Amino acid sequence: MRVNAYAAPAAGEPLAPITIERREVGENDVLIAIEYAGICHSDIHTVNGDWGPQPYPVVPGHEIVGRVTEVGSAVTAHQVGDRVGVGCFVNSCRECDNCRSGDEQHCTTPGGGVGTYAAKDRDGSFTQGGYSTHVVVDAHFALKVPEGMDPAAATPLLCAGITTYAPLKKWGAGPGKKVAVVGLGGLGHMGVQIAHAMGAEVTVLSQSLKKQEDGLRLGADHYHATSDPETFSQLKNSFDLIVNTVSAHIDVDAYLGLLAVDGTMVNVGAPSEPLNVNVFSLITNRRNFAGSMIGGIALTQEMLDFCAEHGIGSEIEVISADQINEAYARVLASDVRYRFVIDTATLA
Repeated sequence: MRVNAYAAPAAGEPLAPITIERREVGENDVLIAIEYAGICHSDIHTVNGDWGPQPYPVVPGHEIVGRVTEVGSAVTAHQVGDRVGVGCFVNSCRECDNCRSGDEQHCTTPGGGVGTYAAKDRDGSFTQGGYSTHVVVDAHFALKVPEGMDPAAATPLLCAGITTYAPLKKWGAGPGKKVAVVGLGGLGHMGVQIAHAMGAEVTVLSQSLKKQEDGLRLGADHYHATSDPETFSQLKNSFDLIVNTVSAHIDVDAYLGLLAVDGTMVNVGAPSEPLNVNVFSLITNRRNFAGSMIGGIALTQEMLDFCAEHGIGSEIEVISADQINEAYARVLASDVRYRFVIDTATLA
């Protein structure tokens, strides 16, 4: 079937309307009529060619929520009418050790996990993402969006939500733990809500105090400006876990100095330049410096259920398709609180 979409025709060029081909629904597939698609900073990096050559035209979008309109003959997990979500990947081998253990995003077979857009799928075709009216995906990679959740506010959870939930869960955020979230943006504002719901004592570390009111409203117990040198001396040796959500250069050693004994700093933001670290920052207090990338299908479903239970959603601005390029410019200018979501009905 041919469907309407918005695509980047080449690196650095504005996105424009396009018609793309979606594959026929196979026995293990579901056809999803997309309701909302989130705009992630990764979309902008990809279509601009920041992460290397891309198979243009590229339809971005790996935060997708919609309704199932057709199911393959072998599908039992979803039915027509179900509200589902699709995140950052749509295929993996499902046979390697990582896939079998629920870490499909770390698939080790050649090609690894298949991204939702701009990636070569296992049939040799290139995937196209959620800035479109419909998508066909293997049913295994479609998540159940709990009824009662605002579908637009739930959309960014498919990337921003799982990106922050995964390290908070793995490194034990909860009662009695002191957690710092670096940056209060699209990722950070989700991390604050989730860490608070897990029962941790939450601190936001941001360049300035201009978003302090938002941070406290979202669940932070404390809010500090990293532009103030006193912050790093005042909070020295304080935290059990720091989740760094910013995709920019930071003084890693300064932040590591905020960790208590056996504390961990986890990077989920991905700056384009390498980060430097002095080994003595790790040796002192037996600190850990780690990274985390989204989560597997089971963990993503757990995250959605957790957010539904605790009334957590993304703070969003819903836009029409013809506002995508303006939204990209605003993301680059940090002029969004905190995620743009496309109403895909405007693509029809």
